[in-house]
Amino acid sequence: MFGPRKSLDTITTHLAGQSLAKTLSWPHLIALGVGAIVGTGIYTLTGVGAERAGPAVILAFAIAGAVCACAALAYAELATMLPAAGSAYTFSYTALGETIAWIVGWSLILEYSLACSTVAVGWSGYLVGWIQSAGVHLPPALLVGPHGGGIINLPAVVVALSVMGMLIAGTRESATLNIVLVIIKLLALGVFIAFALPAFQGNNLEPFMPYGFASTEIGGEKRGVMAAAAIVFFAFYGFDAVATSAEEAKNPGRDLTIGIIGSMVVCTIIYMLVAVAAVGALPFQQLANSPEPLALVLRSLGEPKAAYLIALAAVIALPSVILVMMYGQSRIFFVMARDGLLPRGLAKVSPRTGAPTLITLITGISIAAVAGFFRLDEIAELANAGTLVAFISVGASLMVLRKRAPDMKRLFKCPAPYVVGTLAILGCLYLLFSLPSSTIIRFCLWNVIGLAIYIAYSRRRSDLHVPAPDPV
Repeated sequence: MFGPRKSLDTITTHLAGQSLAKTLSWPHLIALGVGAIVGTGIYTLTGVGAERAGPAVILAFAIAGAVCACAALAYAELATMLPAAGSAYTFSYTALGETIAWIVGWSLILEYSLACSTVAVGWSGYLVGWIQSAGVHLPPALLVGPHGGGIINLPAVVVALSVMGMLIAGTRESATLNIVLVIIKLLALGVFIAFALPAFQGNNLEPFMPYGFASTEIGGEKRGVMAAAAIVFFAFYGFDAVATSAEEAKNPGRDLTIGIIGSMVVCTIIYMLVAVAAVGALPFQQLANSPEPLALVLRSLGEPKAAYLIALAAVIALPSVILVMMYGQSRIFFVMARDGLLPRGLAKVSPRTGAPTLITLITGISIAAVAGFFRLDEIAELANAGTLVAFISVGASLMVLRKRAPDMKRLFKCPAPYVVGTLAILGCLYLLFSLPSSTIIRFCLWNVIGLAIYIAYSRRRSDLHVPAPDPV
């Protein structure tokens, strides 16, 4: 019904020159997960979430985290069962068929590309705030895109291209640098909690849920806990980038489980502490839509030095999120090209680094262009739509493969798979329809374009329709 499916027996067999080098161990994978998850979501979207839900943004983080936890358990089982690059795209190709795999892959292109661009824009906000706090004022036309009356968000473009250069240098080198950046981020968030939590005031949580629980339109904008959850959901995903690295893991059975589950546990605890500290220390009206909410809280508490250090840590460490997301995007592109759904000439790896250099170059330039000209909130919402579709597919793939291949070796077994898979699907559907209607329309248009490309080009050229040379 949904096209041919990849064989479970040949999922890890590839042509010469099209296999990614196995260079990553479990510390790299945990750092990849934490590096992707702890980023612009907690550093910048805390303010956006507070504007949509008030103090109940705390609850929004908890709901988004619970949905992601179900998806993470499904990812962990499938990634260790099918240790090939491509994450949700590959799982869908194996369990559900080529058409669904294309939709998921096309959605993941949207997720990773726009996630990178969102973080680049968030990073730019922290950089500008940090520089201005030092008394230096840059030309406004170079700090915001046309939507804000400027020409281009130049800092966002520069950071995206710089990260692209690091990835081209090699996967292991980039992952090792990422570990250092993750440590800096975690230390900075620890400093924020230490200063903000003692300033907690209960009256800042009143009214706790000013716009209600459900996502409703108020004044032309979506408001409510679920509306906030649909945007702060962006703050949690990133563990899927760990699943994308499956082919490059030295010991995928052990390392992927540790990387996916470990990064989710660490990040959920951190997020809840930061959210409570932020909305407890400052009225949510002041946090709303601030491009640097954590630094704003500390300045309001009379801690300018701590605010300066938090902003500096964000400037130094947020590029790690761009690095991981750009890494994930390039691997999705690479696998789709290797399968014949995109031009096969893109599925080439560098003999020196074992990484896909051409794909990374194309990805980096595209991300820089989006970051230079679009708004943070619009980019994040559209990225979330792509991620939610991928998570829905992973939940379905988990249950389908439990039925279709019950005896296949599973190095990690998801507890209560049919319950977890169903909850992941229903939770993601609810969050998807809690997004603004304009975002859903744009996402549907993106997939209409994608399906047109699939029908006109990709379907006739895929490996399952055009036999590839014998693998080695």
